This record gives sequence, C-alpha cells and structure tokens, in this order.
Amino acid sequence: MKKQIGKWASILLPLLLGVYLIYYKFNEFTPAQITEMKGYFKNANYFYIYLSLFIALFGFISRAYRWKFSIEHMGYHSHFHNNMMAVCVAYFMNLTIPRSGEVSRALILKKYENIPFDKAFGTIVAERVVDLLIFFLFVAISFFVQFNVLKNYILEKIPFEKLMILGLIGLVGFILFILIWKYAKWKIVLLLKEKFAGLTEGMLSIVHMENKWWFLFHSFFIWFTYILMFYVTVFALKETSNIGFGAIIIAFVFGSLAIGFTNSGFGAYPLLIAEIFMLYGIPDTAGTAFGWLVWISQTLLMVVLGSLSLLLLPILNRNK
Repeated sequence: MKKQIGKWASILLPLLLGVYLIYYKFNEFTPAQITEMKGYFKNANYFYIYLSLFIALFGFISRAYRWKFSIEHMGYHSHFHNNMMAVCVAYFMNLTIPRSGEVSRALILKKYENIPFDKAFGTIVAERVVDLLIFFLFVAISFFVQFNVLKNYILEKIPFEKLMILGLIGLVGFILFILIWKYAKWKIVLLLKEKFAGLTEGMLSIVHMENKWWFLFHSFFIWFTYILMFYVTVFALKETSNIGFGAIIIAFVFGSLAIGFTNSGFGAYPLLIAEIFMLYGIPDTAGTAFGWLVWISQTLLMVVLGSLSLLLLPILNRNK
C-alpha cells in the first residue's frame, strides 16, 4: 500500500506543481497578452521547430550508439535497434515518473538482450555522471560569460543572507550524508551499499573501456545537439531571433535544470525560459510562447518515438 502511494505521489506531485506553475503564469497575463501569445503560436516559423526535431534525432541516435561502448566493455553485446528503442522509451517514461527512464532502459536490455540489470543500469549511471559533468561545464561557461547578469538575477530572487543560510544547510547535509554512509549500520544503508556495489563495474567501464574517446566524443556530441536544437528554435519567433549567445546558453542551462527536477519541465520550463529572456529585453509573452514551443515540440517527439518503440520492441525481438 505504501509503495503504491509513493508511486502515485511521485507522478502526481510534479504534475500538480506543473499545473500550478501554468496557472500562476497565465493568471498574470491580461486577455490582450493571451491574444498576443496566440499570435506567436500562429505566426511562428515552424521550419525551425521541425529543424530542431531533426537535430534531436541525431542526439537520440548518438546516445543509443554511445551505450554500446560501455556494454561491450563488460563483455556483452546488444543490437543497435534495441539500444535505440530503449533510449526512446526512457525519454518517454521520464515524462511520467522522473528518472524512471533509466530503470526502463536497463529492464529492456535485460528482457531483450539478457544483460544483467545491475550491469546495464551501472552503465546508465556512468553515462549520467558524464552528462552531469558536461552540464556543469555549460553552467561554468554561462557564469563566466554572463556573471553580472546571473548575479543580479539570483540576488534579486534570493537575498544574500538566505543564500548563505542555504549554502550552510547544504554543507551540513552533505557532511551528515557522508558520515551516515560511512559509519551507519542501518538496514537501509547496508542495502543501498549492496546495490551500489553491483553498479561499480558499469560505472568504471568508462575509464577502462577500449573506445573511451569515442564514448566521450558522443557524450559531447549529444550535448551539442541539445544546445543546437535550442539555438535554431530562437529563429521561429521574430522577437527572439536576434538574441545573443549569452542569453541562449543561460536559458539553455536554466531550461535543463527545469527538465531535470520536474516531469521533463512540465510548467516549469516555459516559466524559467521567459524569466531569463526578460533579462535581455524579450517580452514575457514572447519568452513564454517560445518556451512552450520548445517544450511541446520536444515532448511530442518523445511521445511518438517512445510509443513506437514500445510497439516495435516485442515485434522486432519475437524470434529471440
């Protein structure tokens, strides 16, 4: 019963948060602004939306291809079409329960390629670690090129004293976590350590794999497709078409944060994009419309590819 409640809570709470953010945002707009936003959707140049989706496909393909390097390093083999469909299903699943896609990827390879779940999941964790490091690189670049803009924005939203308190709380929490992980004999901690040990081989596969440079190439290429498909979409609206690189990379970073901490950015993504664009003189209505154009188009792509993959997986693997 508790497990079911936790499962539904993990689905409904982020969705309710998204609904609230949408209501909060649109409640701020006047009827004239709502009409203005409808005009942005009507008059957008959808060629750039379609172009961004085409670029996104290369990111999907590269992620599926990258996966085989760490899998092969552990002595297993997986077919590219299964890797690709597992990746598509993972994106689709993350629209429901955050981070459930990683589990679904490993389960699909367990079912159709007979690769142990913990090994497959370990490779996915390793991928996420690399992706996180590359994302931090984007964060560092955005802070470097637009430090004053970000500093003023953060201090406007959160006073310096509160930032110090949050930083202190985070530091204390991190120290407590390390101490509990190292010394606690609680059942839950021992179970987590046991699970973590099963992931080690997959996580370390990057360091020792034969094709680690190709792995890293695809890792950077995936993030290149992410920012490129975001960049080309700015040309869909006249109001955003002349925005500079600094604004684009900051909006990309904040949008990525929204996607990572919610149900793929539902409600939060357009709000944060609009907030960042307003710092550069883009009207709130145009920024919000742009955020929804990006989010809706990418979400539809994930739904279509994920649904097709779920249908095709048993068909293409029926002889196994």
